[in-house]
Amino acid sequence: MAARAVIALVSVADVVATELADHLERRGHDVRQARQPWEAESLLAGGGIDVVVVGDSLSQAEGRDLLRRYGGQGGGGEDGPDFILICRPADLVDKVLALELGAADVVESPLNVRELAARVGGLLSRRGRGTQELIVLENATVDLRSAIVMHRSGTEEQLSPGQVALLRLFLASPRKVLTRDDIIAAAPAENADAFDRSIDSRIVRLRRKLDTETITTIRGTGYRFDPPRQFAD
Repeated sequence: MAARAVIALVSVADVVATELADHLERRGHDVRQARQPWEAESLLAGGGIDVVVVGDSLSQAEGRDLLRRYGGQGGGGEDGPDFILICRPADLVDKVLALELGAADVVESPLNVRELAARVGGLLSRRGRGTQELIVLENATVDLRSAIVMHRSGTEEQLSPGQVALLRLFLASPRKVLTRDDIIAAAPAENADAFDRSIDSRIVRLRRKLDTETITTIRGTGYRFDPPRQFAD
C-alpha cells in the first residue's frame, strides 16, 4: 500500500486548521501542523511533505521565504512540496510575488475549508498522490476509499464496510440486473442475517444514504445500477 500523502499546515489559524485537518485526515491524508516559524523550519527541513498550506498569520515575507527555500523551484529542488499561500484580499502584490516564486496556489481569506481541501486534493492528484476514488451521483459525491458521502447540502455521512462493498458491486456491473443471490455472494451482509428480505433493507438504506435513484428495483428479479452520464460507455 502506498504511503499516505503528507500535508503541512503552517501558521494556519486554529479555527481553520482544526476543520481542515479533520477534513483531510478523514480522506486518508497525514496532516502535520506547525504553529510557529521555528516549528515550520524543523518540519519542512525533514522532507517528505507533499503540500504545504501557509496561513496568513505568518507574514507574507516569511511565507515567501519558506517557499523560496523549500518549494519545488527553490532550495528543496524538484522534489520539494507544492505550496498554497493564504493571503488577505488587499495583498495583490504579495499574491503576484508568491506565484512568481513558484507557489502552486494562492487563496484569499476568509476562505471556505472545503474549497481549500479540494485545492489540496487537486495538487496531490497532479503529484500522483491522490487517494480519492470519487463517484458523482445526482445529489452527492462519494469518496469510496474514505467511505464518505458528501451531499450537495454540505453534510457528510460515513458508509459502512458492507455498504462500500455493495456500491462497488453495482459499479462493477452497470446496467446489469443482479439477483439477491448475486448480491449475497459478492457483497455479504455485515452480520449473519443475509436472507432475501435483508437484501431489500440494505438496498433501501444505501439508496437513502446516497440520495440516489440510480439503483432500480427489478420486481421479482433483483436490482440494477443505471449509472449517471459520466459512467456511460
